[in-house]
Amino acid sequence: MNRYRTILKEAVAEQTIDKSRFIAHVKPVETKEEADAFIGEIRAKHKDAAHNVPAMVIGEKFQIQWASDDGEPQGTSGAPMVQMLVKEKLTNVVVVVTRYFGGIKLGTGGLVRAYTSSAKLGVVSAGICIVKEMTILSVKVDYTHLSKIQSISERENFAIKEILYEDVVILKLTADPENVASVKEILSEITAGSFVVTSERIELVKVVENCKKNAE
Repeated sequence: MNRYRTILKEAVAEQTIDKSRFIAHVKPVETKEEADAFIGEIRAKHKDAAHNVPAMVIGEKFQIQWASDDGEPQGTSGAPMVQMLVKEKLTNVVVVVTRYFGGIKLGTGGLVRAYTSSAKLGVVSAGICIVKEMTILSVKVDYTHLSKIQSISERENFAIKEILYEDVVILKLTADPENVASVKEILSEITAGSFVVTSERIELVKVVENCKKNAE
C-alpha cells in the first residue's frame, strides 16, 4: 500500500537568475527536529549569503507545514516553496534555498518564481519516490536453487535485496503484502517445498519505479 511521496536522497541544485545565485538544498526527514538541524547546518555553511530561506512539510497527512522568508518580502519565498511541495504531494521534506544577491531586484513575482523553481530543481535532483508498505521475507534455500530464484525474481512480483552465503543461502526478499502468498508458492515450486521462512515483517520502503530520479 502506498503511504506517501517523498524524495529519495539529500541533494543540491543551483541556478542563476539576474545575477543572483539560488542554491537549493533538500533532504528527506522524519521529524521537525531533523529538519531544524538541517536548516541550521545550511545557515552556518552559507552565513555570508543574503538569505537562507527554509521550508518543510512533514507527516503523512502534511500535518507540519512551516516556512520563513528570512528577510525577503513577506510571502515571496518560503510559503510558495511549501505550496509547491504540497501541490506535488511531497512530504517529509525540508528545503533551504540560499540566495547570493546579484544586485538586481526581482520584484514580488520574480522572487516567487525564483524560489519555487529553485526548490523544484532541488527536488528533481534528489529524486521523487513513493514510500510503500512492503513485506520483507528472510528465507533459507539450498545453493542449487539460487540461480533459478534470481532469474524468476526479474519477472515475478518480488525483488532480492540481499544475499548471504552461509551453509545455505539466506535471501532477503521484498514484495507487496498482497503478493506474499504467490511468492511463497513460487519458492515452493522451485525448491520442492524445502525453503524455510526465518522472518516476515512489514516495513516502509522507498520505491523509485515510475518516478523521476537521478542515479542513486
